[in-house]
Amino acid sequence: MDRMKIIKRRLSMSLRSARPVDDSLSELAEQMALDESSAARDNGIVHENVKMGSDGESDQASGTSSDEVQSPVRVRMRNNHHRRISNEDINKRLSLPADIRLPEGYLEKFAMNSPPFDKPMSRRLRRASLSEIGFGKLETYIKLDKLGEGTYATVFKGRSKLTDNLVALKEIRLEHEEGAPCTAIREVSLLKDLKHANIVTLHDIIHTDKCLTLVFEYLVRLYCVCIFLFQLLRGLAYCHRRKVLHRDLKPQNLLINEKGELKLADFGLARAKSVPTKTYSNEVVTLWYRPPDVLLGSTEYSTPIDMWGVGCIFYEMITGRPLFPGSTVEDELHLIFRILGTPTEETWPGITTSEEFKTYNFPRYHAEPLVNHAPRIDNDGHDLLSLLLQFEAKKRVSAEDALRHPYFRSLGEQVQTLTWFLLAPDTKPNPRY
Repeated sequence: MDRMKIIKRRLSMSLRSARPVDDSLSELAEQMALDESSAARDNGIVHENVKMGSDGESDQASGTSSDEVQSPVRVRMRNNHHRRISNEDINKRLSLPADIRLPEGYLEKFAMNSPPFDKPMSRRLRRASLSEIGFGKLETYIKLDKLGEGTYATVFKGRSKLTDNLVALKEIRLEHEEGAPCTAIREVSLLKDLKHANIVTLHDIIHTDKCLTLVFEYLVRLYCVCIFLFQLLRGLAYCHRRKVLHRDLKPQNLLINEKGELKLADFGLARAKSVPTKTYSNEVVTLWYRPPDVLLGSTEYSTPIDMWGVGCIFYEMITGRPLFPGSTVEDELHLIFRILGTPTEETWPGITTSEEFKTYNFPRYHAEPLVNHAPRIDNDGHDLLSLLLQFEAKKRVSAEDALRHPYFRSLGEQVQTLTWFLLAPDTKPNPRY
């Protein structure tokens, strides 16, 4: 009998691993709540103190096979010690926002369905519980205004019936034969693991035949300086420590809430550098924020690809206008070289042997001081901008080093201490400036 159970379980696991990617997307909303960091707790989210495995489930045995669970209503409570279930108990059990509005009668239904609180829930039971509350359903969200439209998605301002809070609804159109775009799958999978105060929060996923809707916290677009640049670098340093390249940094993908908190958004082009690959695509980063090495065809890049974009955004926040608004790749390179000077072997070793560079036959431009184009920038800001806008990728300052730059000295030591605790709790800051 035991042997038959083992065979059945292995068969179930093999079938489960063979499911289509689109089917697995509906489970990610439930898994995301399990990985929230302590920073999210400050925003009103309570977590259950259970050791979790890499798949988002408890390392302990479930006590109830996921195959046995069919509906939260049909499953009876196995706890012999009956006790009154409160909203706080459910919030802790399912990692829900503290201000969530539970459906009428849900407390009693949850008491009948949940295993004892000292035992973990099965994945299917957890997913069914969240679904019954309203997660993963279009009717849970009220669509208000259209915020913008991109190549494969439209973003709407909306309101959640669960919390009465504003949300951003990113509707991704699904092709009948192709299913969910790879950019959407990549964005969901990365944001599931990236939980940080300066990265946009993904609240829910709704999957229908015609559309995949990602529900984000509602934020507004940004145009401001010092404290926002610091938060941009802090969020980026968090990503880079986890070997994630954003690859599409631009003002439109930086959002800010009413508290002044900046968030990195739109991870559709992001890439986990830990995934084994020899080269990457050079068809990344919006043209105005794409570094010269990638413009010239480089496919072997790392975190410096994002740092060039930070420099362009920094300039744009100071002046209110883009630094290199080119219309084509060649035009973009011309604009870069007109300000920073045409690269030479001294400023960019190996550039004169690049076939792509020689093809364009650029004139010999001389470098201009960046302060001529951004007169409001101070000396520290000018120095930081110069470190970000380096031709040679390895010479660009990293996000972590940029956070230590004297430009941010006015923010005080407490901000620096908090930053290094969030990035690496087990290490101490080691200033280099």
